Amino acid sequence: MDKRYSIHPTQAKQFSTEELRKNFLIENLFMPDEVSLCYSLDDRIIIGGVAPVETEVILEGSDVIKSDYFLERREIGIFNIGGPGKIAVDGKEFLMANRDCLYIGLGSREVTFISESAAEPAKFYLASAPAHKEYPIQHVAFEDIPGDEMGETEKANKRKIRRMIHQNGIQSCQLCMGMTELESGSVWNSMPPHVHDRRVEVYLYFDLPRGEILFHMMGEPSETRHLIMQNEQAVLSPPWSIHCGAATSSYTFIWAMAGENYTYEDMDKFPLTEMK
Repeated sequence: MDKRYSIHPTQAKQFSTEELRKNFLIENLFMPDEVSLCYSLDDRIIIGGVAPVETEVILEGSDVIKSDYFLERREIGIFNIGGPGKIAVDGKEFLMANRDCLYIGLGSREVTFISESAAEPAKFYLASAPAHKEYPIQHVAFEDIPGDEMGETEKANKRKIRRMIHQNGIQSCQLCMGMTELESGSVWNSMPPHVHDRRVEVYLYFDLPRGEILFHMMGEPSETRHLIMQNEQAVLSPPWSIHCGAATSSYTFIWAMAGENYTYEDMDKFPLTEMK
């Protein structure tokens, strides 16, 4: 399990491109028949990818979190961004079509990831946060969440936001997750920018065509930085940082938050004209 430490904004201002990428970018999430995990000390969120191809893959405990099994003191949200698959939780199976979401609460012992076909394997993206209360396992199909239309074509930010794990959806201790799809011709996300000191946020960008790139904006609003990202890469956004971006093509991203406030709308917006 990779480990990332908390970074102060004054420290981040001095980072080179390589240092920014080393501390905030998560690159190789989907390795065949492996679990890839990144542990961040910001809200102790864990981000990961599981890509079962030829074999079933089991999510196990780790010495990094001092647990006998992964969900001993944690909860987890999982999206499938690949082919059809299923997740077995303590022997009960949940079918996972493309973009379906599954929440698993505190205390579940055995979590196994399976692809229906090696020719079209599933790709499971996960986010996990510490939990203090058990909530029931719940599956939600992508097609059952209509989503909210936002943005404008004229501003190249027309998008649909689907909230899955949140205050008025799947219940959790502190985890909040959903998906945002940009329409063809739109490239900007999360503009105007915002911050929320109460919680960390992580973006997984995907559906970015081969050869295209994405510019993820970060840093304090008064002194921004950027990371150039490619398909199926994630980025840690610390509480003091904005998180918005634009790409050379339309794309989709999954957002995951954990921290002090569970309310999706909790954000402090920053005027575009004051960004530097």
